[in-house]
Amino acid sequence: MPTSRRQWQILIVLTAGAFLANLDLFIVNIAFPAIQADFPGASLSGLSWVLSGYAIVFAALLVPAGRLADLVGRKRLFLWGLGIFVAASASCAVAQGPWTLVAARVVQAIGAALLIPTSLALLLPEFPPGRRAAAVGLWTAGAALAATMGPTLGGLLVEASWRWVFLVNLPLGAITGLAALRVLTESRDPVRGRRPDLVGALALCLGVGALALGIVKGGEWGWTSGGVIGAELVALAALVVFAVRSARHPAPVVEPALLRSRTTRAANLSVLLFSMAFFGLLLASVLFLTEVWGYSVLEAGLAFAPGPLMVALLSWPAGTLAGRIGARPLALSGVVLFAAGCAWWIWRVGESAHYAADMLPGILLGGIGVSLTFPILAGAAVSALPAERSATGSALFNMARQIGGVIGVAVLVAILGEGAPGLDQFRAGWAFMAAAALAAGAAALLIPRPAAISPGVAPALAADPNPVLNA
Repeated sequence: MPTSRRQWQILIVLTAGAFLANLDLFIVNIAFPAIQADFPGASLSGLSWVLSGYAIVFAALLVPAGRLADLVGRKRLFLWGLGIFVAASASCAVAQGPWTLVAARVVQAIGAALLIPTSLALLLPEFPPGRRAAAVGLWTAGAALAATMGPTLGGLLVEASWRWVFLVNLPLGAITGLAALRVLTESRDPVRGRRPDLVGALALCLGVGALALGIVKGGEWGWTSGGVIGAELVALAALVVFAVRSARHPAPVVEPALLRSRTTRAANLSVLLFSMAFFGLLLASVLFLTEVWGYSVLEAGLAFAPGPLMVALLSWPAGTLAGRIGARPLALSGVVLFAAGCAWWIWRVGESAHYAADMLPGILLGGIGVSLTFPILAGAAVSALPAERSATGSALFNMARQIGGVIGVAVLVAILGEGAPGLDQFRAGWAFMAAAALAAGAAALLIPRPAAISPGVAPALAADPNPVLNA
């Protein structure tokens, strides 16, 4: 815990930066139906890039941003990241078309990718080793608070206009920036190393983006059309370039040495698959509640809020329990509960709104499942790595999660189609989510037993939507 006024000030400023980046994830999902209504000519597959474009760029730049901060200065890059994020938020708020909004979201992701690793890199040196776990726990609690507040706050803001979900970042960012100028001190890595592989990061963006494009356009273009096949060939070529550069570059986006650990490989594969289900759920829930049950965006945000609340309440106890019994049983329990929530909706939910009896049990099961999965897999992903590589290992975990989210949203959009989706399409979407969650469980079975996690490691790394340490 902080013991001085200065430590509290630094913790609050840096937690505010993480809070901003994480809040945006949830309130934009909640605002999605209102954005769709404001751009009536835009297709669901086109607007899905408002979410996917952000996730792709964030995932690809996370590790390079951490390394760049070591070279040019962490405070400097934190302030640059905050400035880019706020300026892009303003651009999002005034966007007059879907593709200008997507472009602004891509720039916003660059700012977020600079904010997250630099905030933690600035935090850790301010605390003695014995207090760092508590400081990181408070830092991640800010992100968990963003996840909890996001659905309700997003619903309230959208009542005025969806543009307010971006405008709210301006005063929060300005206050954080002014405070950061006062209380933060500059730091660099004394052993600076080599410049990050930005070409590899670009190849990763292109590969994942082309893969998602082929999936979301499959129904419209035809799965055997030249456009879809071409997109997937571009994805394959770009991902091969990415893999080759990761193997040969002195400062790659993904260090091959990290994947030599069976535990790390299994945890990252599991989180990629589980994220396909989780990010699909975030979008599907608000679309179902607004388009099939006719809820307002505010009502949908309030209806979905118990799920993130379960995650905020249970992630820390789950991470502590993992230190006693290991990662595998908890992760397996989590994916099964999540899949059970999806199965409940398939069985119970109809076209008539019966929230407490039909929707709420699935939301609670899903929230409990997430609390037993993300934090536990995050801890397992770094538990087998040397201490000096845990930062990069955590960044790799978060990258896998974001990429899984992009694929999950793309598959969901392909399932829902371009027209107004009905109950049958959503049931197919829930079936996909259940299958992806169970596939994540199969991958979690590859985690060696026991794979114990030191108490506090899992909650410190992953009690939030974007667990990441500086690379």
